[in-house]
Amino acid sequence: MACPRQFIGEALRPAGGSTDARAMARGEPALPATFLWRGAEHPVATVLERWRETGPCTSGSGERYVRRHRFRILTSAGDEWEVYCDRQARRGKNPKARWWLFTVTRRPGRGAGR
Repeated sequence: MACPRQFIGEALRPAGGSTDARAMARGEPALPATFLWRGAEHPVATVLERWRETGPCTSGSGERYVRRHRFRILTSAGDEWEVYCDRQARRGKNPKARWWLFTVTRRPGRGAGR
């Protein structure tokens, strides 16, 4: 039985190389091979899904622009993460963060604090 998905909403720090060096040539962020979160390294084992979120142009034209690149990944620990990369820096307490951990679904048998 799968564990329930947990909302996290915390910044991630990329570490290591990219899992897809060709992504930047397509105008997409390169998904890091490893993320640093809560003082630990979390290697990406597999990309399960990827998609984009778009939004309207802020200057009033009818065009739509990519705002976020989202990924559903499996970590080497077997947890499923939904992460995203903001195309523009945020204002507020963490303005330089671009990568964010949205949700985590833990592998059965792993506690919520890991």
